[in-house]
Amino acid sequence: MFGYRVPAPDEAMLISGGRRGLGGAPFRVVTGHGQFVLPVFRKTRFLTLAMCEAEVAETCVTKQGIALTVKAVIAFKVGNDNESIVNAGQRFLSDQDQMSVLTGRIFAGHLRSIIGSMTVEEIVTERQKLATEVLETSKSEMAKIGLTVDSLQIQSIDDGATGYIDAMSAPHLAAIQRQAQIAQAQATQASVEAQQVAARNQAEYARQTAVVQAEYSAEVDRAQARSAQAGPLAQAHAQQEVLAAQTELALRAAELRQQQLVAEIVKPAEAEAERIRVLAIADAERMRIQAEAAASHDRVALDRMLIDQLPLIVKEAASGLSGANVNVLNGADGLSEIAAGLVSQGLTILDSVRKNLGGENDGAEASNGTGREVALRGRLGGQRGRDGKDGTDGPIDIQ
Repeated sequence: MFGYRVPAPDEAMLISGGRRGLGGAPFRVVTGHGQFVLPVFRKTRFLTLAMCEAEVAETCVTKQGIALTVKAVIAFKVGNDNESIVNAGQRFLSDQDQMSVLTGRIFAGHLRSIIGSMTVEEIVTERQKLATEVLETSKSEMAKIGLTVDSLQIQSIDDGATGYIDAMSAPHLAAIQRQAQIAQAQATQASVEAQQVAARNQAEYARQTAVVQAEYSAEVDRAQARSAQAGPLAQAHAQQEVLAAQTELALRAAELRQQQLVAEIVKPAEAEAERIRVLAIADAERMRIQAEAAASHDRVALDRMLIDQLPLIVKEAASGLSGANVNVLNGADGLSEIAAGLVSQGLTILDSVRKNLGGENDGAEASNGTGREVALRGRLGGQRGRDGKDGTDGPIDIQ
């Protein structure tokens, strides 16, 4: 729109003519927004609010009388408040470049003043203290002309040809050089040690590699040897197993043949021997009974007849064994048991005949018969005792 003016973000618009500004200022200050300005009747000017820079290179004399050339950089700008803008506008509006020149001169004076109260050591070691004091002393003067300082940096301090700063730094430089040499020697030593360690590690790795390769080669050789021997070993194991099976078969055949021989020869021979022994015992008992009967005066004929019949009874019983299918489980002891049973049956028959006869001497004859039975049983028991058995053990199976 015609007559409407807007300042830039880093500018302040100063409008002169018409009514005065705040505080009796000869112009009005407009920032951040536009303003309608009547042409011809109003005049508009713009003051920069951007950051400005001023450089200072000043030769200053220290408290010790040593001349130092100090270079510094000042960053400043016009203040944001209306009072600062008015003060700066009244002084620099027509020539805004003068702000940098005047600021440099103000700070040069304060640098000379403050450096004059300090020693070279303080200036060199406490630069921040120097910058702070310069800022504090120049703040009021800068505010009067509407400027504010954002920062002050001391760029360099030079003593020229005097060499004071170099002499001051010589002990520290020597110490630093000494420490640098020590550090270099330590670094060299560490480097040599690292190289030696690396060489040892490489040698150890080479040794381990050679060992592993040798182990692999030996393992391959063993595997090849086992592979070459696998066929003969398998054949030998197979032959060994065949021989073991044949040996086992031969042993079982021998045991079977032994059992057959025992069943076919030994057992029948033992049975026949036992039969003969029993007959001999019975005959001997018969002869003894005959002798006792000859000496007796009672019932001689009857006793003789009974005695004569006893061997026949036993013989008939024994002869029945020759055709019988007898399984003797206890060997000779079993046969002895059979014979004892036959004799016992014969004596039982003899007692039955005596009881049937009756008479006055029945008690005495029964007593004599019992005595002869006991005697016969005693002989058979004694015979079995000599064979190592008591005649009561071992089952006998007669079919």
